[in-house]
Amino acid sequence: MEQQTTIDVAVVGAGIVGICCACYLRQAGLKVLLLDRLPPAEGASKGNAGHFATEQVLPLASPHILTKIPAMLFNPLGPVAIQWQYLPQIFPWLLRFIWQARAYCFKQNIFALQALNEQALTSYQTLLKAAGIEHLVKTNGSMVVFESPTRFKASQLQFELMADHGVSINYLNGEQVREQEPNLSRQVTAGVLFPDTGHTINPYRLAMALYDYYRGIGGDFQCANVTGLYKNGDGCVIKVQATHQPANHEVNSQYKVPRLVLTTGAWSKQWVQQLTGIKVPLDTERGYHLMVPSAGHMLNMAVSSGERKFIMTPMEEGLRLAGTVEFAGLQRPANMKRADILFHHAKALLPELPNQQGERWMGFRPSLPDSLPVIDQDGPVYFAFGHQHLGLTLAAITGQLIQEMIQRAKPSVNLTPYRVTRFG
Repeated sequence: MEQQTTIDVAVVGAGIVGICCACYLRQAGLKVLLLDRLPPAEGASKGNAGHFATEQVLPLASPHILTKIPAMLFNPLGPVAIQWQYLPQIFPWLLRFIWQARAYCFKQNIFALQALNEQALTSYQTLLKAAGIEHLVKTNGSMVVFESPTRFKASQLQFELMADHGVSINYLNGEQVREQEPNLSRQVTAGVLFPDTGHTINPYRLAMALYDYYRGIGGDFQCANVTGLYKNGDGCVIKVQATHQPANHEVNSQYKVPRLVLTTGAWSKQWVQQLTGIKVPLDTERGYHLMVPSAGHMLNMAVSSGERKFIMTPMEEGLRLAGTVEFAGLQRPANMKRADILFHHAKALLPELPNQQGERWMGFRPSLPDSLPVIDQDGPVYFAFGHQHLGLTLAAITGQLIQEMIQRAKPSVNLTPYRVTRFG
């Protein structure tokens, strides 16, 4: 059954990136259909750290990380880990990652991240104000703290490089850190304040509020399992298998649409190849979080650890402990020990942290070897995926750029670094 509708553009994938794309396109007057096999914001958009990490202009692939790759195979609870069983699958990705860690590529990728991050919060403000939900975002900065003076000193070049690329930085001693966050341990000897960053008090509520805004201004949504995406003439065909409640009767149908925006995150690789024949080296960084339900009041801003490589974000429902990177693909079961270890690290920084552990969660970050997303066009297909750790941060600017491309306006950012064909 083919549905010939008056849809101007279909957005496939209803995470925070897809929702922001749908909002910007609907604001521009286009008739938009948002599709996902799950209800909106049920993936990484629900469980992320909630930090608008505009200070993160340094890609993961950097010259100094090369010596650390062997350790990733031998410490399953370390901040970056590779399940050794997954090594054959991740090996081609790792080779590209090592290539991107060369000094020249590293420098070019910094400029590309900087260009997006500089406009990230401004693009969000447009949506937050329109939706009346500015209160869900706190722009009171974030900190990274250090227990070891030696480790702090060793990080100076990194912070100087960030400052050279437009990141506002304030250096703090231990007492100044505790003036900002009195509950932090006296073992903290130094810190860096990023005053122009922020966090959301509830990532899921933020995403759902933007979704409700999108629906309120006339956007459509269908919860359906997409089984095929194809170019067809001057448009695209979307094959779906929809489940209608309460009869649980599956109906196979398809949409013919003039434009399609692919925002399927970690699941984008197969769809890109099906639509274009292009093989993108997309893999998955699995991230974990642990909630401490009664501890949201213990911090004023998102605080990360320079040594322990995790982040603590105060939220409505408690303190969210998040971070770590695990390469193990989409199919292997979660290793919740990686969530549990976060409590041990948080207790070292917050001695009064209550011994109450709540939800443990694992989600999939779509990651490309150069730490850059794909924001591009191939005929009637538009791509917006691969945001790795910056999906929440870059969702709104991505939506704005997709809207500009579709309406043939001059893009706010030079899109060359984010092209889908950049890996050859």
